[in-house]
Parts: sequence; structure tokens; C-alpha cells
Amino acid sequence: MKSVIFLQAAEDEMINAAMYYESQSEYLGKDFLHKIEIALEDTLSNPFQWPIIGEGVRRRLLHRFPYALLYKIDDDKVVVVAVMHLRRHPSYWIKRI
Repeated sequence: MKSVIFLQAAEDEMINAAMYYESQSEYLGKDFLHKIEIALEDTLSNPFQWPIIGEGVRRRLLHRFPYALLYKIDDDKVVVVAVMHLRRHPSYWIKRI
């Protein structure tokens, strides 16, 4: 895979979560973003490693945080559909695809 694209809603979720964590503890938001960066690098190198959860969307869990990256593989791109908190309704993101 060559690149990552975020849907606007997924980017908003990521930013809002990072801002929340940063408001709870200094550098926690930065750590959250770092864990996302690591997950994206791993996903780019092994995009088919993570399980399909529906509609061709795969779920990559984050370390330390109760979040998952939901993504689709589109040609040579990874399209992030959601940065989902694991306590959210599991299919809220379906309307995005």
C-alpha cells in the first residue's frame, strides 16, 4: 500500500479523541496520535492482516487505548472509515461507506 486517506468524519473522531485525552493528562493526546501513527504504518505494510468486520471494512485495534481503526482497501490506498471508540455502537460507521 502506498497511502492513507481519512474520511472527514474519521479525521474528526481522531482529533476529538486526541483533544479529550490531552485535556485529561499532558501528552496523553500526543501518545494517542502516536499509537494511531504506529497502527497506520503497520496497516500499510500488512493491510490484509486485520479481520473484516463487514462491508469490506477491516478493524485494526490500537494499543493502550480503547479505539480501533476501521479501514477499507481501495486499489493502492488504505481509506480510514472511522476511528472508533470500542464502546460505541459497532455499526454506526456503515452509513459512511
